[in-house]
Amino acid sequence: MGITVAVAGASGYAGGELLRLLQRHPDLELGAVTAGSSTGRQVTDVHPQLRSLAGQAFVSTDLGSLARADAVLLALPHGRSGALAAHLPATLPVVDLGADHRLADPAQWARFYEGDYAGTWAYGVPELNRAALAGNPRIAGAGCHATAVELALVPLLRRGLVEPADLTAVSVTGTSGAGRTTSSAFTSAQVMGDAAAYKVGRHQHLAEILQTLGPDATLSFTPVLAPMPRGILATCTARTTATAAQLSAALHEHYDHEPFVDVVDDPPHTGATLGSNGAQVFATVDASAGRAVVVVALDNLVKGAAGQAIQCLNLALGLDETAGLSADGVWP
Repeated sequence: MGITVAVAGASGYAGGELLRLLQRHPDLELGAVTAGSSTGRQVTDVHPQLRSLAGQAFVSTDLGSLARADAVLLALPHGRSGALAAHLPATLPVVDLGADHRLADPAQWARFYEGDYAGTWAYGVPELNRAALAGNPRIAGAGCHATAVELALVPLLRRGLVEPADLTAVSVTGTSGAGRTTSSAFTSAQVMGDAAAYKVGRHQHLAEILQTLGPDATLSFTPVLAPMPRGILATCTARTTATAAQLSAALHEHYDHEPFVDVVDDPPHTGATLGSNGAQVFATVDASAGRAVVVVALDNLVKGAAGQAIQCLNLALGLDETAGLSADGVWP
């Protein structure tokens, strides 16, 4: 038998992606599949694409069903994971896809979120923080926007090729980033044929991005909702005196050994990453402004959530980091 993995919050979009990816994982077996209001419903009533789980029902989220598994993936709304995780065995590997354990500063948690501060765990972007994740039983999955912006800027900041002050990021996302919401703002009539910035200057991912970019970083972050189901396209800029060739060489140096991040020669498309755990990164220089321009595309539900969580869990369990995951997307 393989390693059993319980999924809490499995009825959401990210939860559904966890189920899909776990079904193809060679070393992991699905344990308890838990939900809140969907308890008792068939998995395929909520996720009709998961035909391999026909006949399986969601069960309630309780400590017993989670603790009986060999590992746990938490895909709960922000503010719900902390209290639950605190009562799970300390040796039980847990990856939290929510924000509860991302921030080291309680004041930043209070600024952007509600509820009690739950402490901080190892931050789960393997390409930037792998050493802290291997064998670690407690990992906080990064936010989707945060993953894209950090993949764009961290390698260049670490090498001193861009200045940490006056960074900008405009990150376009699909509607699935809001989860299963009943808000009229996310109906097709509202979204199709429209694009709009939201939470300008106050998006919750700003805190974890700045935490990762470092104490000298300043960032203007603008998320934009686009009329597409999934995907993120983050365009990040920074002051630089480097050439485009130097920026590209630095990104190649950082990512060429990475299984899920590709440095590309032209600005990437979100469509090329859909359904995959891959990210595509492109860099150039806007000479007229003296700024580096780095563009990252990824799937917000996979590399930005479920896929990256499984990548982190693989590291926590000592498995092949790529197991059950692919950098190949679906196109068109």
